[in-house]
Amino acid sequence: MADIAALTDLIEPEVESLGYALVRVAMTGGGSDPTLQIMAERPDTRQLDLSDCEKISRRLSEKLDALEAEGRDPIEGGYRLEVSSPGIDRPLTRRNDYRDWAGHEARVTLAEKKNGRQQYSGTVQGIEGDTVTLAGKDGQAYEIAFTDIGSAKLLLTDKLIKSTAPISTEGADTIQEVEED
Repeated sequence: MADIAALTDLIEPEVESLGYALVRVAMTGGGSDPTLQIMAERPDTRQLDLSDCEKISRRLSEKLDALEAEGRDPIEGGYRLEVSSPGIDRPLTRRNDYRDWAGHEARVTLAEKKNGRQQYSGTVQGIEGDTVTLAGKDGQAYEIAFTDIGSAKLLLTDKLIKSTAPISTEGADTIQEVEED
């Protein structure tokens, strides 16, 4: 398995040099379909379009191919490179995500069970130092150490949809209606 921290250290400067912010680096698909998944966003819109994905993909392919040619391939064996936007129900991977998305609902899963519990859902209140606070649907405030979080993501709600900047409508000048049989 690839070292995600080392891959992140390798990938982040490449993504940032193109003017994007790295959201997540992950290896998915296991042994049958290994995929290096890169999520990035434009800092101004928090989204990517297809041309952004292509630009990032080309840069990373060149970098990874050059390392392989030098005998320093960071990923053993074959794999697929996938570059995408984090999407509307995005993962929360960085400390700033908990500030930026305060007021929105999220599901947080701890890396390991603590106090008999591994998953929390509620409204993100923010982050103070290393502590993320969620207002649970049960009315309790949950303080979770950022370093204890295994994964977290926003939940799709009407509020999230309304607050997300619209995706570019370029190329959507005409809407074609198709009759279903």
